[in-house]
Amino acid sequence: MIGVLPKSLEVGGKYYKINSDFRVVLNLFELFNNSELNNLEKAYICVNTLFVDEIPDELFEEAVKKAFWFCDGGDMPKSEPAKVKMLDWEHDESIIFPAVNKAAGCEVRAIPYMHWWTFLGYFGEIGEGLFSTVMNIRHKRADGKKLDKWEREFLRKHKDLVILYTDEERQAIDETEEFLKTIT
Repeated sequence: MIGVLPKSLEVGGKYYKINSDFRVVLNLFELFNNSELNNLEKAYICVNTLFVDEIPDELFEEAVKKAFWFCDGGDMPKSEPAKVKMLDWEHDESIIFPAVNKAAGCEVRAIPYMHWWTFLGYFGEIGEGLFSTVMNIRHKRADGKKLDKWEREFLRKHKDLVILYTDEERQAIDETEEFLKTIT
C-alpha cells in the first residue's frame, strides 16, 4: 500500500517485527563505522538489533539484506555513490539535527518515536543552512572544483567540521596536538 511505513519485514515468507525508530538505525550506522568489528559481527548485531523477534539461522543472510534495504530507505531512488565519504552520521550529528529539526518544524529527538523513513524524509528536505554549506564544500572538494573565496574562508575557520578524517588521521592529529602542547 502506498505510504505505509513498514514496522515488520518479510524474511523467508514470514513477517518479523522490527525496531523502526530512527534512533535504532542511527545507532546501527555508528556500529557500521566501528573498525574493531568485522563485517560478520556487524551483520549479526544489525539483525539482532533491528529485528524484535529472533531470526532463524538459516534466514540470517536474507535478514541482513532486508535490514540493509530498510536502513537504506527501502525502494526510494538512490543517487550515484560518492567516490569519497561525504557524510558521517556521528561526526555530523551536531549539524544534522538542527537541519532536520528545521525541516520537521520541531525537535525530533524529543519525539518518543519517529519512523526511520519519516526521519529520512525530513533529512531529504533540508534546505539552506550550516549543514548544506558543509555538504556543498565537501562535494566541491571531492569533485576537484574550486571553492569560492567565502567557502575557502569557511573551510579555514571550520576545518574540523568540514573535513571527515579517517580514524588513523584523527589519531595522528590528536597525537601531534598533544606533542605540541608539551613543547610550548
